[in-house]
Amino acid sequence: MKMIYFAWVREKVGTAHEELSPPAEVATVGKLIAWLAAQGDNYAAAFDDAGRVRVAVNQDYATMDQPVGPDDEVAFFPPVTGG
Repeated sequence: MKMIYFAWVREKVGTAHEELSPPAEVATVGKLIAWLAAQGDNYAAAFDDAGRVRVAVNQDYATMDQPVGPDDEVAFFPPVTGG
């Protein structure tokens, strides 16, 4: 699964993108975030308040119950404001 991190999420995780292989039971965005948060202090810091993180799966906005699979691209970013 390809992970892409933007803005402060990228800064906390420490990389802009990476390929990861979560276990099969990590089948939704919410479970993916929980799994990532358990992968180390940097991930825990990035996902400590999952409500502040927005997610896109294959370039479409996603909810916490959105299914994810091994061939998906998942992007994490802060809320976007207009101006």
